[in-house]
Amino acid sequence: MGCGASSQKDAAGGPRRRPGSVGDVVVFLPGLRVPRSVDLAQALGGRLDRSIVERLSALRARVVEMAMQESAVALKPRRRAAARHGSSTANLLQALEEYLPVLLGLVKEGSMLRHAVQFTWTNQEDNAEETAMADAWYEVLSVLHLMAMVCLLQANTLLLPRSYGDGYAPRVSEESRRVTVDVFLKAAGYLDCAIRHVLPQIPPELRRQLPVDLVEGNLKALSLQALGQVVSSQLGKLDFFLNNFLNGSTI
Repeated sequence: MGCGASSQKDAAGGPRRRPGSVGDVVVFLPGLRVPRSVDLAQALGGRLDRSIVERLSALRARVVEMAMQESAVALKPRRRAAARHGSSTANLLQALEEYLPVLLGLVKEGSMLRHAVQFTWTNQEDNAEETAMADAWYEVLSVLHLMAMVCLLQANTLLLPRSYGDGYAPRVSEESRRVTVDVFLKAAGYLDCAIRHVLPQIPPELRRQLPVDLVEGNLKALSLQALGQVVSSQLGKLDFFLNNFLNGSTI
């Protein structure tokens, strides 16, 4: 069975995390959890085909690098980071989507490799909050959570008011609002998958060692937030049409 270790170096009774400087925020965003480098070749060498190990290593290394970069950007004021933030989150999400199917090979039924690697993740807002577990399902759970968080980052960027050089005040375009609906639904889908299909695979003793961001209650809360944003967006759109109708404007 896998083993886990969590470290929290804050003084007892003190604040759990240092507050991050997140600039303008439209959507509530907990701190990103980012993976730490791990030597997969050493852990899996001789136990898995070399080409698969090399592919898994390359995909994870790419995720580590991009997640660290995104973590640094996420702590900057959003208006300054927004120009490159959209493309960087899209690239990170793509990297995670490419990594996940290969990672799932370690947890397929009957696999002896599930506990072969100790995966370590940390929170961007507090490097002292680090959790390591020798269970590939923990890695899958962390990846799905990060994918959902990246979607929320994308939604936050889309919902920041922008100037369009037309003499009107900065605003959020209808196209951006439409796109965010799909982004929020995607985030909720990743979280639902984590809750329904991944958490049950982790033994109760290890689930008690999970960081607060990955406990079931917080995953459900994030999922409900994403779905609530979809409802809010749809109600806002309805309000827009009703106002136009009542004011005699053409819809």
